[in-house]
Amino acid sequence: MTGIRTEPVTVNLGPQHPSTHGVFRLRVTFDGEEIIDLEPVFGYLHRGTEKLAETRNYTQIVTLTDRMDYVASMSNNLAYVRTVEELSGIEVPERAQYIRVICAELQRIASHLMATGFLLNDIGALATPLIYCFREREKILDLFEILCGARITLSYMRPGGVFQDADSDFWNSLDILIDELPHYLDELETLISKNEIVLARTRSVGILSDEDAIDYGVTGPILRASRVKWDLRKANPYEIYDRINFEVPIGVEGDTYDRFHVRLLEMQESVKIITQCIQQIEKGSIRADVPYFVRPKPGETYQSVEGPKGELGFYLISDGGVSPYRCKVRAPSFINLTPLRKMMLGWKMGDLITILGSIDIVLGEVDR
Repeated sequence: MTGIRTEPVTVNLGPQHPSTHGVFRLRVTFDGEEIIDLEPVFGYLHRGTEKLAETRNYTQIVTLTDRMDYVASMSNNLAYVRTVEELSGIEVPERAQYIRVICAELQRIASHLMATGFLLNDIGALATPLIYCFREREKILDLFEILCGARITLSYMRPGGVFQDADSDFWNSLDILIDELPHYLDELETLISKNEIVLARTRSVGILSDEDAIDYGVTGPILRASRVKWDLRKANPYEIYDRINFEVPIGVEGDTYDRFHVRLLEMQESVKIITQCIQQIEKGSIRADVPYFVRPKPGETYQSVEGPKGELGFYLISDGGVSPYRCKVRAPSFINLTPLRKMMLGWKMGDLITILGSIDIVLGEVDR
């Protein structure tokens, strides 16, 4: 008795927004429902950020960084201004460093909440878990609004420090959030990790081995989910991270479940980091005396941070002018897509959406 004969069929998924997490296209070849080949296609949201940066002065470029990963603007601000400061020899006041770290960790929590909520939405848990995640994220966006008047594209950080100091309303609201957040994160983890459908759809699905993760240059929660304990905040501490005690969670198998579970654990660690920053921060200046038109001496540098999605780095070349001669961004969303084909082969259509969702990409950063 012979099996059913099928012929491969190539299907275009996208470019559309919901299931592909942005304007992103996948050319997928199926044998029945099994994926036998896959090609990701980028470029539908190309913004030319790196070339635009070469026509703006160093301070104006901060606004461009907001619009790459628009779910994690603070982290993009931090990576960029640190690169300018290294290139220009600018010393950042200690208070500003603490505020930056608090903002970066709040942004990590907000970004991971979106990654978790939309992954569950992709699995089929419509509305409820996503709205839970939005609820907590809104409280963080309220804090950002107190800081700078904006909620998404923030432009809060500046070469030499931050735009303005945090007032008493910010600190009071932050205390309330940090007191309540662990309870909500525990509730979210219980809601997810004990759900039979979530476990069936994510356990041992889309495995990325530690060797492959390293070979492909993957960073962030995806790398740590594959059992590689690498975090720039520990490996190459910046700002005041060397004064903070926190753990680096890692996964067990490198599957879809580990990728979202690591993010849940990282949010708990971010709460610990913020708590210590609140305890340690002292009064002082929030910005060095830096002119609006920064003119670094001719030279080049690369600086990176541990963003919510992985290593986010900026490479700048100065020719002594008010704009960078060259700007290049190491965008984790782009790099983390490189093992996508290997993770997808052999799985079904429904698994494809789940695996892609677990990578947590933002197309503004992919097509920068």
